[in-house]
Amino acid sequence: MVKHRKTVEALEPYRPGKPISEVKRELGLTDVIKLASNENPLGCSPKAVEAIIKWTQEASIYPDGNCTELKNALAERFNLEPGQFLFGAGSDQILEIITQTYVNPGDTTITCWPSFSRYEAVTRIMDGKMIKVPLTQDYRFDLDGILNSITDNTRIIWICNPNNPTGTFITAEEQKAFLEKVPKDVLVVLDEAYYEYAHGGDYPESVELLKQHHNVIILRTFSKAYGLAGLRIGYAISNKEIIELLNRVRGPFNVNAAAQAAALASLDDQDFVQMSVQTNQTGKQYLYQAFEEMGLEYIPTHTNFIMVNVEKNSLEVFRALLQKGVIIRSGDIFDMDNWIRVTIGTPEQNKRFIKALKEVLNR
Repeated sequence: MVKHRKTVEALEPYRPGKPISEVKRELGLTDVIKLASNENPLGCSPKAVEAIIKWTQEASIYPDGNCTELKNALAERFNLEPGQFLFGAGSDQILEIITQTYVNPGDTTITCWPSFSRYEAVTRIMDGKMIKVPLTQDYRFDLDGILNSITDNTRIIWICNPNNPTGTFITAEEQKAFLEKVPKDVLVVLDEAYYEYAHGGDYPESVELLKQHHNVIILRTFSKAYGLAGLRIGYAISNKEIIELLNRVRGPFNVNAAAQAAALASLDDQDFVQMSVQTNQTGKQYLYQAFEEMGLEYIPTHTNFIMVNVEKNSLEVFRALLQKGVIIRSGDIFDMDNWIRVTIGTPEQNKRFIKALKEVLNR
């Protein structure tokens, strides 16, 4: 047998949400809705679709490895310099680039749990160690617990804000106080994949903090509110020194040209983003009311998904809903065995999910 790194044996493959085609094939269903992966139920901007179609005429040409047009567009939007941005095939790839840049064997990274599982995976791939601090009683990041877990070996702190899977967030005041206490040689990654759904009110505008804190990386994505999950494109914002180091690790042509074209067109269609956010807000209120009428505990969310306590084994509920053509996420992968996570869909999808859930729970 060819020798491999022992670290790989301890890794668990990422479990994506079941695709619609697989459910149809396995169960013989013709009508299936997917509310498992926090995708935009409205799709993507028509401008993005036009850009993708136009790109097909240039499919034989390598993409711009620097993502120049996107960098310039975002730099203008955020009043930053193009050199403060790095793009990847989704935020997932940027997580890998960050750990490849900063984590040596034996180093530690810290996050709270449950949260996004890729933080631990990318750490362990580099033979690093993950410290997981439990969330607070109200399912929020325990910032004091993280601060108390920092050691001389700590290299990265992962803050998922809003948090996946609980949908909670830390406030601007809490984040500011936290960053002031973190040692300056520890990198803080603020993963803001659901920024568009959360911003406003007490939610932090993290970009404003980059001038004061030179150990911060902000992650954003076009997968959620922009609806480009299938094209895989996300980006990091930081100071130029950090971005320059990450670029040394980033592979050439890591973001395909179709994704770049669609993302650039999507930035020019903020009306679509606002429509997505409003559809999400309306769906959220509908699901809240339905859960309350059913007597189910749920976690108020600042994202496009909701965690709800179904008071039964989540895998059994997942399988029963699957039989009805409704795909959700079971909470067992987050160590929340009686909870499920459901993406907020269109009004029709939300109503179908609630009808199916009532049937399953009343069985």
